[in-house]
Amino acid sequence: QGLLARISDLLLCRWTCRNCCQKCFDCSCCQTNEDEVEILGPFPAQTPAWLISSQNEDKDGDSDNTITELPPTLQDVSPDRRRSSSDASRSTYSLTRRISSLESRRPSSPLIDIKPIEFGIIGAKKEIVQPTILRKTYTPDDYFRKFEPRLYSLDSNSDDMDSLTDEEILSKYQLGMLHFSTQYDLLHNYLIVRVIEAKDLPPPISYDGSRQDMAHSNPYVKICLLPDQKNSKQTGVKRKTQNPVFEERYTFEIPFLEAQRRTLLLTVVDFDKFSRHCVIGKVSMPLSDVDLVKGGHWWKALVPSSQNEVELGELLLSLNYLPSAGRLNVDIIRAKQLLQTDMSQGSDPFVKIQLVHGLKLTKTKKTSCMRGTIDPFYNESFSFKVPQEELENASLVFTVYGHNVKSSNDFIGRIVIGQYSTGAPESNHWRRMLNAHRTAVEQWHSLRSREDCDRVSPASLEVT
Repeated sequence: QGLLARISDLLLCRWTCRNCCQKCFDCSCCQTNEDEVEILGPFPAQTPAWLISSQNEDKDGDSDNTITELPPTLQDVSPDRRRSSSDASRSTYSLTRRISSLESRRPSSPLIDIKPIEFGIIGAKKEIVQPTILRKTYTPDDYFRKFEPRLYSLDSNSDDMDSLTDEEILSKYQLGMLHFSTQYDLLHNYLIVRVIEAKDLPPPISYDGSRQDMAHSNPYVKICLLPDQKNSKQTGVKRKTQNPVFEERYTFEIPFLEAQRRTLLLTVVDFDKFSRHCVIGKVSMPLSDVDLVKGGHWWKALVPSSQNEVELGELLLSLNYLPSAGRLNVDIIRAKQLLQTDMSQGSDPFVKIQLVHGLKLTKTKKTSCMRGTIDPFYNESFSFKVPQEELENASLVFTVYGHNVKSSNDFIGRIVIGQYSTGAPESNHWRRMLNAHRTAVEQWHSLRSREDCDRVSPASLEVT
């Protein structure tokens, strides 16, 4: 309270008034009016009780600027201190009124400026999504002009037969009916297909549409599990009958689950020794639609087939060229599903290999004859002397015959490999052999008719 204390407060305390050398909260010259109040904040979370009571009295209509009730701590002080405290409380009261006026002006519900929230993966690239462009709508004229009536005609070979019953199919096409059965053997894991008989088959028709001299067909049945058409089986040929009885049983080694995904295809073919075999009709049945374990028998009406002629078979060959020795080695490995040439015992097939230089036949060799089979295994090798400078002008003609004792051999099929190849597969095989010297190159080839080979390959015309 002495002079030294005031001097120390002036020098050491930053809150000392420099005019009267008193503390700022005690002097009256440093007090500001209510218009100069600056809110420094933050304010305490709870307002004192005496301040709340003063605010309530002000709201009740008391227009005085004096405080009617002071806090207890301010009632027991000296007059000078009370005067300074009164000024401080007046300032505090002015601050309270400003706060209350601000609160009265605040809206009941806050106004929040909400912006769209974007969600995305950190590091991911933004993709710009373009608006969908409406496609042009076709007019009825443009729309119906795109229809192809032949695709919806009942006369088409590719129409859906599921909507027709067997009686309707039989009356529509009049190709006869086929009796067969299926059953799966879970113990040995194979499918059993039994071809029993056929009835009411149509008489044979020649390619020019006229009736042939013979009054009856020579039918047989080919069996396969689609989509695999290569590993097929076929029954024997029944001579001159429209109601053949086969009673033949065949097995396919195939897992049960795989068998359920296959479709059984039975094709009835008319055997013709002097011409191509003609397809009479077919029956297809998805195996997923039947109980394979229990098995069953079915009579199904034959429907037209898009394939009017039977395939001639396939031949597996291996080619190898040795440049240093100038030798062209040919291996006849096997054939499968060859065209049957004998009604009684299948075929007796053999292969004739002929080397043609340019358009001149130079060498002929042939394999042994395999008796009574349409799936022969040969595994025979042949070697031809071909200098490297003449290799590009060489052609190999492979012809499969059925041996016939009483007359000339029956032609089955042919292919040409080399300079005058009969197709893309044959050209590809020859090209692979030229690029792989001293290495054997194997490939399957589908046999072609004599007319097809003569039309595309001059080397086929030079051989017999």
